[in-house]
Amino acid sequence: MDTANPVTPPVLPKPVLKQHATVLKMIAITTLGLLLLIPLAMVRSVLTERLARRDQAIREITSTWGKPQVMVGPVLIVPYKYARKVWKDQVVNGRTERVEVSESHPGRAFFLPTALKVDGRLSPSRLHRGIYEAVVYDGAVNLSGSFARPAFEEWKADLQQVLWDEAEVALSVTDMRGAKESLAITLADKVIPLNPGARIDGFPGGVYAQLQGLESLPATIPFEMNLTFRGSRSLRFAPVGVNNDMRLASDWPDPSFQGAFLPTEREVRPEGFSAHWQVSHYGRSYPQQWTERDPVKPAAVTESLFGVDLLDVVDSYRFVERSIKYGILLIALLFTCFFLFEVMAAVRIHPFQYTLVGIALCLFYLALLALSEVVSFGAAYWTGAAASTLMISLYSAKPLRGGSRAAFVATGLPVLYAFIFVILRLQDYSLLIGTAGLFLVLALVMYVTRNINWYARDNF
Repeated sequence: MDTANPVTPPVLPKPVLKQHATVLKMIAITTLGLLLLIPLAMVRSVLTERLARRDQAIREITSTWGKPQVMVGPVLIVPYKYARKVWKDQVVNGRTERVEVSESHPGRAFFLPTALKVDGRLSPSRLHRGIYEAVVYDGAVNLSGSFARPAFEEWKADLQQVLWDEAEVALSVTDMRGAKESLAITLADKVIPLNPGARIDGFPGGVYAQLQGLESLPATIPFEMNLTFRGSRSLRFAPVGVNNDMRLASDWPDPSFQGAFLPTEREVRPEGFSAHWQVSHYGRSYPQQWTERDPVKPAAVTESLFGVDLLDVVDSYRFVERSIKYGILLIALLFTCFFLFEVMAAVRIHPFQYTLVGIALCLFYLALLALSEVVSFGAAYWTGAAASTLMISLYSAKPLRGGSRAAFVATGLPVLYAFIFVILRLQDYSLLIGTAGLFLVLALVMYVTRNINWYARDNF
């Protein structure tokens, strides 16, 4: 045996899987993170189901209390007869001929007020059915203003065919079940009782009064009426006057002004709000008077509605829905942290352990949904975050092989939860703050891993 020149055994190449172990581990972690979107989607489906149950409970509450209210009017309605030429077959000298004849047809003319003033107040409250609640209110409004005496010159109608004694004044209100007393309208200093019934096409529900002697009233006809009602969530008015002046007040702290016109003046305080609208008829698409021959479409009136919504101060379901959208971000950041521990601290974490940690993060959102139905969103969020952090931190002490690393996880997770909580609360600036936070996290990861030789790690 020649010991002077020993034979060097050949160096065998590493298996392909070991050569690319880091890359394959990254692919596996990324795939696992994407698969965890499935339980997040399941939590979202539970949220959708709970929202449907909440909406059903609200519908049941409002069906017995009062619906969202829409008020259109008052409107003067004057019946009349007009002549219309039609072709008919007639026998002339033993022969059937088609001749043009004039027929009288009934119709209605609608007249809107020249001025409308509304002074209203809403007294909101909450009604519960199980764990769900609905915002309802008692309302009281004073409607006043004036009509111009109806004129038919625009349609060239024969004034002898106007049925003045069959005229009516009508007000459309969506739901009149909350009226607490007999209603009446004062028209030209005459008090006239109001009857239930719909008289304005396209708007079911309301009240009306029959008028006598409308033709003899002065050129300007003042009116005034008080109305009490019950409703839920919102109140809308139509700007039926040439000039519309509306004031509305309530002790609800979180109004949302909606519709075609916003208040010219508003004051929102913790103890309530007050708002003032001044609206001209130029901002709408329908005229001051029309007839059934050329009617105003209900959609045109609907487009001109304006008013207020009484929103929940905190809609927990809305916050839960937004927080679920950040679930993949939370999973990605925590998985990145664990992967860096593998790379820099030479610990090995099995994909099954990643899976358990990911499921714990998904359970946070289910706990958040469940708790937010019985406590405030903030309390639900931090209770779920504390439970998730405690479970993951205690579990990770063994895979990470060190209490200091588990303590880092126990410190970092609350920071991530706090970051997402701030994003949820900011709303308007959530995109800006979220983007800045992600840049900061990416910069930190790049700084920590700047000296790692990824090829050397796998002995490539």
